[in-house]
Amino acid sequence: MVFEISSGMIRGLGTVVVFVAFVGLTLWVFNSKRNPEFAEARLLPFADEPQPDSVTPQESATRSTRP
Repeated sequence: MVFEISSGMIRGLGTVVVFVAFVGLTLWVFNSKRNPEFAEARLLPFADEPQPDSVTPQESATRSTRP
């Protein structure tokens, strides 16, 4: 028995591989065990911003908010 691989068969196998990868990635992303890691990663864009200085209530009362 000779088995020929056609372009349709290759495309079909490629589709199956991509679908399995999609399902695996979806399960990995929505796994509740990873929630703390993703919560920390969500804040990474703000990691390089300087922290605001703490303002005492007396200083904030003397500052004007007018332009």
